Amino acid sequence: MHILVVDNNVELCRALQDYFETQDDIDVVGVAYDGEEALEKIERLQPDVILLDITMPYLDGLGVMERLGSLKIEKKPKVVAMTAFSTDTLLTRLMSLGVDYFVVKPFRLEILAQRLREFTQDGKGMKVLEAASTLDVHLGIEQRVTKLLHAMGVPPHYKGFSYLKEAVLMCTDDGYTSGVLTKDIYPKLAAKYHSSPSGVEAAIRNAVVAAWEHGNTDYIRELCQPYCGERMPTNALIIAKIAEKTKASDEQIQL
Repeated sequence: MHILVVDNNVELCRALQDYFETQDDIDVVGVAYDGEEALEKIERLQPDVILLDITMPYLDGLGVMERLGSLKIEKKPKVVAMTAFSTDTLLTRLMSLGVDYFVVKPFRLEILAQRLREFTQDGKGMKVLEAASTLDVHLGIEQRVTKLLHAMGVPPHYKGFSYLKEAVLMCTDDGYTSGVLTKDIYPKLAAKYHSSPSGVEAAIRNAVVAAWEHGNTDYIRELCQPYCGERMPTNALIIAKIAEKTKASDEQIQL
């Protein structure tokens, strides 16, 4: 079984590669960290199975599925969608695009490998692998940040979604101080994604505006109290509050 891993989480990609290398019947033929790179490698490597993250920069997993049919490939690969957040609407959308299997992060690697063998052999339709209680891949902090962004209603296909997530993770690792966004985080994200600090700032702002106008405004107010009220919170306030809540949850888990 030849597998292409597509996920912007480098640590998860490495963990999947390392584990699958121990499996005689599973061969990772390539790794892609965004949707555009995934399309190029699908066409070039012709994998049997694609492990496809839904939330990615540049082009998300839904975008990959929408363009999969236009690729020059001999045989359509099986597609396993991976996400930390699942809804009936998302499942329905994935099914309509031809996804074969749905995996909820976090998951146990041996169970994932077992399910891959089962569904590639029996040819059945889409199934859901629920999150496992015992984890081989530690995705705790990143998963909590992702869930908070979903709870706010930040559109996952916006570039600002990924920028927000990474900005929060940087703050939870290094701490948040005044001026850290413009002096440190925006430039780092700009360098990573071949953008500019102002472009990163604008993308995050667009994501925050979309969540405030069309998402869960009450939840955002609660998250940002007492500084928010009826006014839309700033990028800095949103990032600081998500980082604060995530760090508090992490400390409770460690206790």
